[in-house]
Amino acid sequence: MDLMKRYYVYAALFAFALTSCVKEDLEQGTPAPAPGTEVKLPADAEAGELLIKFKPEMSDILDRTFTRATRNGGSGVMTRSGIPSTDEILDILGGYHFERIFPRDERNEARTREAGLHLWYKVKFDENADLHEAARRLSLLGEISAVQGNHRIKRAYDAKRLKTYMSNAAAQRLSATRAAEDDIDFSGLGLPFEADPALKYQWHYNNTGDYSFKENNPDAKVVAGCDVNCVEAWKMCTGDPSIVVAVLDEGVMYTHPDLEANMWKNDGEVLNAGKDADGNGYEDDVYGYNFVEDTGLISWTGEGNTGHGTHVAGTIAAVNGNGRGVCGIAGGHDGSGSGVKIMSCQVFAGDMSSTLDQEAKAIKYAADNGAVILQCSWGYISADANQAIFGTVLGPATEEEWEATYPLEKEALDYFIQNAGSPNGVIEGGIAVFAAGNEYAATPSFPGAYSKCVTVGALDAGFTPSSFTNYGVGVDVSAPGGDMEYYGKVGEEDPEGWLDEGGTPVMGYGSVLSTWFIDGQPAYGYMDGTSMACPHVSGVAALGLSYAVQKRRHFKADEFVSLLKQSVKEIDDTYLKGNKLYYYTHNYASAPATKMALADYRGKMGTGMVDAGKLLKAVEGAGLEMKLPNMYVSTDGSATLDLAFYFENGRNLTYTVSVADAQIAEASVSGTMLTVGGVAAGSTKITVKPSAGQEQTMIVTVRKNAGDSGWM
Repeated sequence: MDLMKRYYVYAALFAFALTSCVKEDLEQGTPAPAPGTEVKLPADAEAGELLIKFKPEMSDILDRTFTRATRNGGSGVMTRSGIPSTDEILDILGGYHFERIFPRDERNEARTREAGLHLWYKVKFDENADLHEAARRLSLLGEISAVQGNHRIKRAYDAKRLKTYMSNAAAQRLSATRAAEDDIDFSGLGLPFEADPALKYQWHYNNTGDYSFKENNPDAKVVAGCDVNCVEAWKMCTGDPSIVVAVLDEGVMYTHPDLEANMWKNDGEVLNAGKDADGNGYEDDVYGYNFVEDTGLISWTGEGNTGHGTHVAGTIAAVNGNGRGVCGIAGGHDGSGSGVKIMSCQVFAGDMSSTLDQEAKAIKYAADNGAVILQCSWGYISADANQAIFGTVLGPATEEEWEATYPLEKEALDYFIQNAGSPNGVIEGGIAVFAAGNEYAATPSFPGAYSKCVTVGALDAGFTPSSFTNYGVGVDVSAPGGDMEYYGKVGEEDPEGWLDEGGTPVMGYGSVLSTWFIDGQPAYGYMDGTSMACPHVSGVAALGLSYAVQKRRHFKADEFVSLLKQSVKEIDDTYLKGNKLYYYTHNYASAPATKMALADYRGKMGTGMVDAGKLLKAVEGAGLEMKLPNMYVSTDGSATLDLAFYFENGRNLTYTVSVADAQIAEASVSGTMLTVGGVAAGSTKITVKPSAGQEQTMIVTVRKNAGDSGWM
């Protein structure tokens, strides 16, 4: 104890000396620090803002400052850190805002601290201060381990162009109740649900090779089987509500009649209550959270919103079997919410987008609130993009450059990849899925190109790369993304489309059809992009995990990603020779044809096109069999466990439970949820008997200081 006191006395004296030197340097213009100490800042970093990470030795001081700021319901926003040397610099910079980036969530604080995320803070100061100089001086302080700029993330699509076409499409509004009558007979496909009307236009799920859009360009190819093989997969599984996919995008229209039943809901919260009822650090987060505007109200109707997030969500989990609209890859089978759940983590709102700290919050929120897949159809502009077309602010060229420039983003992604899911659930860790980008470039964009993420390239309906897709060795897999620059009719400007009132497609034939809205009303529309390919992979992964629930298989995240990459359709043989002609830009009447050499893409579109049928078959014999885990509870506490994960067809069974020693623990079952309460210190055996299949036993250990995840 005395040693610790002496350490802090020394640290304080050192900090005092250092701050005096730094202040003198700044005020008197003494020589700058040695080369190599400059912090790399993106060209579009926000003025007057920096994100800083402190060293672990500063935890106690920061915790005391944070506690004072949150006492009596305080917001947690401070003006100073409580660390003399840091505060001296903030004084000089005109600092007025000091805030811990990740709010305190007692349920997850231990792992937050283990990951070091509690040490990240945002500081705001005079916007006229030299940002590079401020970053460099802060980085010299002994108590700070990282400094980075704070800029706004970018859409991987042109929001202005989409907004224009939405306006043009307003008169073509689709009835939200039902599309056209089927003219394709799905009865012979063996689907476990009555096919929704617009499934016939979703070639990306079931490509018969028989689509009229190839007539626009006589040379364009449509190949039967160029799809993600939903039909075969649906015969085995259609989704499971325990699997949650976080959509980091524009806000998802959670009232859309083809999405509503499959939306994730935080039952502990109430909309507009102005209260953090579940204590996770976010008020009113019923369907997720709007990180752009720092509110629990997910928005989608504001000026500049394109429907992108709603479109992406529909590909993953539009409700199947409800007699309306489209199908989702993992949308269930009976229209009642039997599909996977969509959590809306809003990082774009109208013309606004999230800053890097808001994006990092969204990623961590997803992990801490039950999501196991991160769906991200956005990213930086590829380092190989044409600057004359895409601007001068290009993204990182290498993983090392990305990590050096955006360390907070990397740590947030690592947190999700390592901490989502559960060691007692179907997956331990999380899967982050990113679009490769739409810059026609030979390298995918970051952060998707990070080696621990799954990066998705886009294909047309004939197995060839979409004209716009980024490609390269950083792409992991490919999926349907459409290509109206290839399939579009020459002379027509609109590359995308919608369904008219009768349910007939208006243009957009070679694009991806999904849920949408027009003028704030539910609709269905076509879009192109790696943004559209990406949710196909998220949906297939979610369907695979749903089948793992059904088959009681447990995976580590990296094991499941490997399985996903292996379960593909071969595409490289298509790229041995030949060219693909497309019309660059979206005014086909004036644009010359562009020749794309297919050989350039060989080995650079990932392992192949994802295949849901193959993945589900691979799941059957992979991973570990899930059995009831042992549990740890405190004498005055309780823990819960979803029994559906541990018994064959577990969600459709009923359960009875018995405790060997009621003096030690008590247990009850409600639906599929087992609740175990501690009575007295000791251990006992609990037996769970299902209505069908074999019973299982588990050991429950009760101690004074135990939690449901182990010893505390």
